[in-house]
Amino acid sequence: MWLCGCRVEPVQRVLIIGPCGAGKSTLASTLGPLLDLPIFHMDQLNWKPGWVESSKEELRAKLQDITATKRWLIDGTYGGTLRERLERADTVVYLDYPVRLCVARLLRRIWTFKGRTRPDMTEGCAERFDPSFLLYVLRWNSGPRIRAEARLKGFEEKTLRFRNPAQLESWLGSLTLAAAGQSRS
Repeated sequence: MWLCGCRVEPVQRVLIIGPCGAGKSTLASTLGPLLDLPIFHMDQLNWKPGWVESSKEELRAKLQDITATKRWLIDGTYGGTLRERLERADTVVYLDYPVRLCVARLLRRIWTFKGRTRPDMTEGCAERFDPSFLLYVLRWNSGPRIRAEARLKGFEEKTLRFRNPAQLESWLGSLTLAAAGQSRS
């Protein structure tokens, strides 16, 4: 496998993080099949039907079962369990996008799926407008981002940071080319 122009060991355990609305789940749906990895969405692991949140113990138990396996792709930041996933991941994809882009994408997602469950969410959790969630995203840089970046300390060597969608698309293009080249060998 090729990452950032360098040959590396096969990517087996990928974590995708970033602000809400950055496109983590969308990336997971592209990257999982490309790397032939099973996909796990933190939103599906955390939420029960009717927007009932799992207990921290339930979520940790689910994640422990997944991260103990050899191959996975998990999308979602969820700071309370980030450390455990960072320790097991061999690659971290950090969508470090501007908040204004994430808010625009989040509003588009709400409009697109309003009243319906989106594919990366637990059935029975229909998309809705939640002012407190929007405020959380608007405050990403002053709280959640600071905490996430503090947790990333010590894992920089395995973290690929993309600051805009064009950088991500370029990287995905190089992966696709590398995969095509390997399939011809």
